[in-house]
Amino acid sequence: MIIPNNIKNIVILTGAGISAESGIKTFRDHGGLWENYDIMDVASVEGFNKDPKLVYEFYNARRAQLQKPEISPNAAHLALAELEKKFKGRVTIVTQNVDNLHERAGSHNILHMHGELLKMRCTKSLKVFAITGELNQSTVCPCCKVVGNLRPNIVWFGEVPNGLSEIDQLLRECDLFISIGTSGEVYPAASFVMAAKQSGAHTLEQNLSPTKLSREFDSQFTGSASIEVPRLVKLILSP
Repeated sequence: MIIPNNIKNIVILTGAGISAESGIKTFRDHGGLWENYDIMDVASVEGFNKDPKLVYEFYNARRAQLQKPEISPNAAHLALAELEKKFKGRVTIVTQNVDNLHERAGSHNILHMHGELLKMRCTKSLKVFAITGELNQSTVCPCCKVVGNLRPNIVWFGEVPNGLSEIDQLLRECDLFISIGTSGEVYPAASFVMAAKQSGAHTLEQNLSPTKLSREFDSQFTGSASIEVPRLVKLILSP
């Protein structure tokens, strides 16, 4: 695989595939946390308004899973942290994941476009607060001191992902775009590869198998993220 010379700005899109190897189950997994739930009941404003108790319980379970001792960053997360530390230019991770595995691996320049599981948000002030325990209808909001004003800090269906203007600017400026562990079926993230190519960036895709968008990328490296991402990072950092 040939990595272009003189790369200065790298944008990396990560999806569920990179965290799956750490034991984080996705809604597509058989036996995953989404199973037995209608996704719109637990991932929409309408579902939250209809049955907030169900929504709180669902995200409490996901938050508890994330904090289990056996859940930790894998080799792919660690490799991306190494890339940010050692690369001479700029490295930005744009993640669709709501876990904190990139942070725990040591990455700092991260944009969570779908929110963060270990944060909650006041529906009135829109202020965001950290949370590690359970959130429910009796939780008192830190800013307005009212119960019932807090919700998971997650971007639900029908809501606009975080940081789209910043992401658009990053894609305009990058000269290498890497997509890791994402199906490429969900917009707006599915459009990122074309935006990067229009800016003249070289584009790479890593996934377990080809996706619907694979033909849009300049190069593909197929296999597990924990094996392929460290190999890619080594190539980028090679003199």
